[in-house]
Amino acid sequence: MPRPLAITDDQELLDDLLRIAAAAGVELDVAHAAAHARPYWIRAPLVVVGSDLADDLAATGPPPRQNVVVVTRTADDPDMWRRCVAVGAHTVLELPEAERLLVEEFGDTAEPVTRAGTVLCVAGGKGGAGATVLAASLALTASRGGLRTLLVDADPLGGGIDVLLGQEDALGARWPDVVGREGRVSFAALQEALPTFGELTVLSAHRGEPVRIPREAMRVVLDAAQRGCDLVVVDLPRHVGEGEAEALARAAATIVVVPADLRGALAAAQTVTLLRPGTGDLRLVMRAGTLDPEVVAASLSVPCAGVLPETRGLVETVDRGDPPPLRSPLGRFCGELLESLVGGLSQSGRTGRPSAGAGGP
Repeated sequence: MPRPLAITDDQELLDDLLRIAAAAGVELDVAHAAAHARPYWIRAPLVVVGSDLADDLAATGPPPRQNVVVVTRTADDPDMWRRCVAVGAHTVLELPEAERLLVEEFGDTAEPVTRAGTVLCVAGGKGGAGATVLAASLALTASRGGLRTLLVDADPLGGGIDVLLGQEDALGARWPDVVGREGRVSFAALQEALPTFGELTVLSAHRGEPVRIPREAMRVVLDAAQRGCDLVVVDLPRHVGEGEAEALARAAATIVVVPADLRGALAAAQTVTLLRPGTGDLRLVMRAGTLDPEVVAASLSVPCAGVLPETRGLVETVDRGDPPPLRSPLGRFCGELLESLVGGLSQSGRTGRPSAGAGGP
């Protein structure tokens, strides 16, 4: 497989480029003179031109191509954009400020975006509303329909969503193993590290001391998942920290589960006020109660996406170590909800792979 090409004779700059490439999990071909770059110029997936050799490279008249960047360690050089245009680059990256961007540029050559993972967030309008059950059921429905799915447990006080799936003993990382992660990680590496069951990968909280999820850790996870997954379902707590805000900002839709009773409506009004500024499409899923679901939705000024059907024996099923049953009104509801929120994502034909059937949790 062709490797990115670095064109520079500046040893300090080259050391930086090699380090940044290693962080992205790629190796470089290196040309220490502009003339040496010609054999690699067309086939390299990315060309990084050091500012020290940009003029020399332009003088060789390289054929036009995409994915060329100029990299410099000199800030605010007024001549840099002229060099950028001369070599046909699409941008100038100043180090060290642009290291993260360059990691992304390198990483895209090693792991091209193969999917465009849609993020759905699920939160409870009040405690015990059933948001975690809905989040897990949505993820299971999608994965059993053949979609590569990541289920993210963002509630450190929820006891671990792996328990709800009956997979608390499954080998793999949990959030405490991930929170210190920065930079870029491939989805393949993430999937290998986490408990995975067929098309479903799970990042769960644990049952020890609660761990706050930093924004950078959530960003790393969601970046990887959106490159490698069809769907990402994030089970949110009822407070919004930095990590939760990152998930909300990426959500195609945020679902709030609300019991249709007075206390449920009052609590959900506070939850909606908290979530609304950080996300775009906000929807309610109602639990049947003493009030009309449409009246509750109107009072909260949030559209109702449906009424969650009651599933007989659900608590006993989960306590027995089995996942939520999807051959039930709950499963049909989840399929219809996915269809309405993300427009056909729940169809297994989208990925070109057969259904995963009844495998997995």
